[in-house]
Amino acid sequence: TALEIGEGQQYDIEFETRNDVSEEEYIEMIRLKTSVLLACALKIGAILGEASDADAEKLYSFGENLGLAFQLQDDYLDVYGDPAVFGKKIGGDILCNKKTYMLITALKKADAVQREELERWLTASDYHAAEKIEAVTRIYNEIGVDKCCGWIVEDYYNQGLGILERLSVSAERKEVLKSFVCSLMGRKV
Repeated sequence: TALEIGEGQQYDIEFETRNDVSEEEYIEMIRLKTSVLLACALKIGAILGEASDADAEKLYSFGENLGLAFQLQDDYLDVYGDPAVFGKKIGGDILCNKKTYMLITALKKADAVQREELERWLTASDYHAAEKIEAVTRIYNEIGVDKCCGWIVEDYYNQGLGILERLSVSAERKEVLKSFVCSLMGRKV
């Protein structure tokens, strides 16, 4: 797990200088950088709790999916979150040209005019932060990147919950994990 986290961090650093990062590469990077830690913690708990090998693997997969949903939601909140609730300034990923799901999807779905403007903002060195955040967010809104991100978050979230339901443990034990996940994702049970 430690090696995978390091590999994910290395990909993240490499992505800073690339403009051709694919959605698949990004998902693999966040799986390695974020998801495997949650997955490993869940699997260790399963092993220590003497769960079956099958349930330990299911908990690992559950953690991977929820880690992906969590990181993708973090990407979304960096653009659309309330700074008071999110705990940090909005637009940091935009200002740093981070290759997030949001940016990768925008570049993929942009028409020629939108792509030209996005690329101009990505290469700009002299700008007002608020102006860049506003312009890029406007393009995201025009393209519907917020909805695309919401769909993929929901998909990974639901995949994770589906795996949780297949665990061969009591409903009460599953409920503890489900409540944790719902709190992690800012949802109500």
